[in-house]
Amino acid sequence: MTLGFTVETLLPHARVSGPLRMGLVRLTESEWLDPAPDLAAREAAFNAHPDSVQVLPEGETAARELATLLGADSLESAARSHWEDFCLLTQDAPGQPYRLVAAAVGFPTDWRLSEKMGKPLHAVHEPIHGYAEQLSEGVDRFMDKLRVGEIYGRTNMFVMPSGEARYMPSEPSERRYAHVTPENAGSALFARCERETLRRLRQTGAIVFTIGVYRTALESLSDEALARIASSVGALLDGEEARRGAPAYAEALAAYAVSRSCAQAA
Repeated sequence: MTLGFTVETLLPHARVSGPLRMGLVRLTESEWLDPAPDLAAREAAFNAHPDSVQVLPEGETAARELATLLGADSLESAARSHWEDFCLLTQDAPGQPYRLVAAAVGFPTDWRLSEKMGKPLHAVHEPIHGYAEQLSEGVDRFMDKLRVGEIYGRTNMFVMPSGEARYMPSEPSERRYAHVTPENAGSALFARCERETLRRLRQTGAIVFTIGVYRTALESLSDEALARIASSVGALLDGEEARRGAPAYAEALAAYAVSRSCAQAA
């Protein structure tokens, strides 16, 4: 079992509803990063948003180690030359929580790097409903035990009203999804998967957390993938459905899925 580099191949592994879980898959070195990145898109993102790269003093050594591992001269150049965003997490001392100390994030999904820098993991994940209760302790244990040479991956899925790689909405969900109808949902709604990986650096012991963003219009997905997405919307955790904007698009998505299924059967 491995993780691909498209929405279609990532969806079977994605946590789309129900209790939060890590859902980790062991990866080989060759499966770590996307072998065919769109470097023009990466260059444009970092050129337009210079604050997308931030390194705290305590993160400088780890940032240099990661850059060297990737054959780059800085964290920013490493992120510009790969599809993935890179976040570096370190402990102040053994047993202390991991903190975000350096990052290059060109394609955020509705979060601002400046608001997360220096914070421990549980604070970084505060907007995620249920993280503290269901996942925080398990994540901390996993990171404490993660060994050099091991690479693990996971993925999640969101339904978005935009196919942009950088998703930073400023309007409420009701307005963002106002254009979506049962008739146009296939082209107006997009599945957005984040392919995330974790590995430990050898010299500093810092943990590298990567995020690769993949998105596609629902109309381009297989019937099986569409059905998985449609069935998940009503099963989101209380509180999570509002954060993801599900009430604003759920009816249109369900109607689109039914009409497409009927058309296939006809």
